[in-house]
Amino acid sequence: MAAGAAARDLAREVRITGRRRRLAAFALTLPLLAFLLVFFVLPILGMLRLAVSNTEMAEALPASTRAFRAWTGGGPPPPELVDRFARELVEARAARRLARFAKRLNYERTGYRTLILKTARRLARMEPPFDLATLAAIDRRWAEPAVWAAIRRAAQPWTDLYVLAVLDLARDAEGRIVPVPPERAVYLDILARTFRIALVVTLACLALGYPLAYALAHLPERHANLLMIGVLLPFWTSLLVRTAAWIVILQREGPLNELLRWLGLIDAPLELVFRRPAVYVAMTHVLLPFMVLPVYSVMRTIHPSYVRAALSLGATPWTAFRRVYLPLSLPGVTAGALLVFILALGYYITPALVGGASDQMISYFVAFYTLQTINWGMAAALGSLLLIATLALYLLFARLVGVERLRFG
Repeated sequence: MAAGAAARDLAREVRITGRRRRLAAFALTLPLLAFLLVFFVLPILGMLRLAVSNTEMAEALPASTRAFRAWTGGGPPPPELVDRFARELVEARAARRLARFAKRLNYERTGYRTLILKTARRLARMEPPFDLATLAAIDRRWAEPAVWAAIRRAAQPWTDLYVLAVLDLARDAEGRIVPVPPERAVYLDILARTFRIALVVTLACLALGYPLAYALAHLPERHANLLMIGVLLPFWTSLLVRTAAWIVILQREGPLNELLRWLGLIDAPLELVFRRPAVYVAMTHVLLPFMVLPVYSVMRTIHPSYVRAALSLGATPWTAFRRVYLPLSLPGVTAGALLVFILALGYYITPALVGGASDQMISYFVAFYTLQTINWGMAAALGSLLLIATLALYLLFARLVGVERLRFG
């Protein structure tokens, strides 16, 4: 009995000790979890919310917003709703809170901002009550059902306007989802361009980085250290400085054109900067270390005896490399390719400086809507589209190569 009680006491002590260790380990990770929550999770959730948020009308016309949410739509609104809306337009103009709602309605169709502001200005000089005929006398567009349908959509707490816009879709007057006109269908092309540039840069980094990592892994340590300094050198220079340096190198009177003319390869300077090849070159230069380092870290763990064993069994050097060395280095290749590709997707400064108008990636338009037009809904929708597309691509990539092979060895 005494032995059994002692065993139970010992087991309880072991459990208590293990629980304390787990709690201590969890406590040590709390700062990291808090950092991830505050600086990664919450901003992403905020971005997703902004992509569907629809508060402009509720802030400017609260009473009309509640009334339009209760209205079932179809045809012109009832007279009391028109009167309430018109009165509140005048009040919102006097309180200087009408501009954001007018701008929001302009996202539905160009010209609605002018319609709202002009109508509020005219109504301020008139006496209520107001009806549909009064509004139509100010602007005949008030007699169109499309205007009221747009206002009803603007009154809802959530909207799919921005999400549909980045997919080159829109809602018509009846509320059906339809493709936008071809001259306005630009965002899917921008997304495809972004992925195409990121893919080309990733392949270029792989083509240059794999042989470089192989040389680093097999050179004597003294020479390898010097070469590694050259690989890491771009990290010691500002991204803006590196990009500006490529503008100087690739311009019409730059060193590259002068060298080509001195060699007799060209008669007139080439237009190299503000072209897609300039974007590829500059981005590859910036991102190459992110390919070299993962591949090099895996190659350092591959013992030379593996290849020597294959050669001793009759394999040619190429067969030994293809059948033995290359498969063993693939975890570094997949990790480096994924890292470079994801970094390239979000590039903004380099394409903006060395690329032309047709070379801008989706991050340029996120910055445009954030800083210039102050359309945070469109910026958030574009960012959400890029995030979802990147996550989908990562899941597909992980499915194809296996999650275990994404580790660094």
